[in-house]
Amino acid sequence: MRISTFFALLILTFALSSCDAQNKKSHSQVITVPLKAPATRAIAAFAEGCFWCSEHIFEAVVGVDSAVSGYAGGTTKNPTYELVNTETTGHAETVLVYYNPKVISYEELTKVFFTSHDPTTKDRQGPDHGSSYRSILFYLTDEEKTIAQKSLKSYGESGLYKNPIVSEVKKLTEFYRAEEYHQDFIEHNPNQSYVRGVSIPRFELFKRTYKGKLK
Repeated sequence: MRISTFFALLILTFALSSCDAQNKKSHSQVITVPLKAPATRAIAAFAEGCFWCSEHIFEAVVGVDSAVSGYAGGTTKNPTYELVNTETTGHAETVLVYYNPKVISYEELTKVFFTSHDPTTKDRQGPDHGSSYRSILFYLTDEEKTIAQKSLKSYGESGLYKNPIVSEVKKLTEFYRAEEYHQDFIEHNPNQSYVRGVSIPRFELFKRTYKGKLK
């Protein structure tokens, strides 16, 4: 089964269920995160649909210390979850990944990115739709920009996807850590309907498809 076919089936199966619809809690404080990694570590950011799913996926990869759910790519300062879901801020649900560059490279993280979602669906991922769920490869340096563009071209020519890739390559200028209840959401809510119906199947597909090392 093509990766894109699987995600198309998720859209049909869970059309009435979405990351947004499943969350009605009031927001807590949103925090601006400095774009500087701790000593001996590096950071990278990716948007690929609901950040609950993305965070869980990246944290399963060897060499990744942690992933933080948040917002990036837009212009609105200090956006809340509710505001981002109005699709007026320009921000996308994003994960900031802290990793050990001696164990895993930025290039390998782009492979995780392309393997863990359908990059051919514009402003949509599974049952979630809107610009806040769009696909973005963020970069911090010119070197990362070149790697991201090369990876996008490679996957675009790979034959893995029936339709053209629509992922953006965008410079990361700010990252806002999302409200605390979003962090490690799957770990804290394993029986939640969206988690069981969308997040876990997506994670299981990733584990079957990704060729790198998992924890």
